[in-house]
Amino acid sequence: MKHIYTLLFCLFAGYASFAQTDSLSLRIAEIEKSLNYQHGEISLGEGMAKIVVPKGFRYLDAKQSEYVLTELWGNPASGTTLGMLVPEGKGVLDADTWVFDIEYEDMGYVKDTDAADIDYTELLETMQEDMTEANKERVANGYDEIKLIGWASQPYYDNNKKVLHWAKELNFGGAESNTLNYNVRVLGRKGVLMLNAIADMNSLPEVKQNIPLILNSVTFEQGHSYFDFDPNVDEVAAWTIGSLVAGKILTKVGFFALLLKFWKVIALAIVGGGSALMKLLKGRKKEEPAPEPEQEYEKVAN
Repeated sequence: MKHIYTLLFCLFAGYASFAQTDSLSLRIAEIEKSLNYQHGEISLGEGMAKIVVPKGFRYLDAKQSEYVLTELWGNPASGTTLGMLVPEGKGVLDADTWVFDIEYEDMGYVKDTDAADIDYTELLETMQEDMTEANKERVANGYDEIKLIGWASQPYYDNNKKVLHWAKELNFGGAESNTLNYNVRVLGRKGVLMLNAIADMNSLPEVKQNIPLILNSVTFEQGHSYFDFDPNVDEVAAWTIGSLVAGKILTKVGFFALLLKFWKVIALAIVGGGSALMKLLKGRKKEEPAPEPEQEYEKVAN
């Protein structure tokens, strides 16, 4: 009889686990369906630049991207994203997903005279030291430490197109899997367009394969390009090519690692982990209809 009770308990526990998994899957599908993806030509920064969404990608506007970055992936709200490119066939909550987040920094005209003289091995060592120091503040604010493992792809500057790109391998809070941070910087007349790939290291080959598409998809509009610089009226940035590479790692880059870290927990329907996604999924009442992305965003912003 004892064995029968044990068997019944196991069957019930298994059923409850599968039911919970099914509920989470439905909620994830609901969230994904609520997102409004776009294709074609998209204006960025009130006509400053444009992106022609490359084949194999979809575009999420700034509000929906902020919702994904904060409410779904657990990042502090920044309000700086201009949107993101999401690969076709991948949802923002898929375990193997990755995206390119788009931002703009109005820092002035970046001189590129130092591009050919940078020792990237020495620069990496300096960046690792800076990261160790920055971790003190991160921990004090309740965030995991970030460890800069090394270059996933060494920095490269295309002098003709005025485009800089490189990749870092990062580890967050001692997670089993490392995070890929692939950076693309398109230099402009008064600032820099920034496209940051947020992904797991396993996605590096796929991300690198799409870099040419990404580079060719974004351009500054006439009057805003690097070649439109007017030294008589335009400000020169304090930043150089080297300092762009060494710049502070965006906070949002790290928290994608949390999604990957807790994905097994989600897949097994084990409640816990403290992730923002789990709080979101548990916090919705079953009878409550899924809100539009703009409504979700307002909740985050408030």
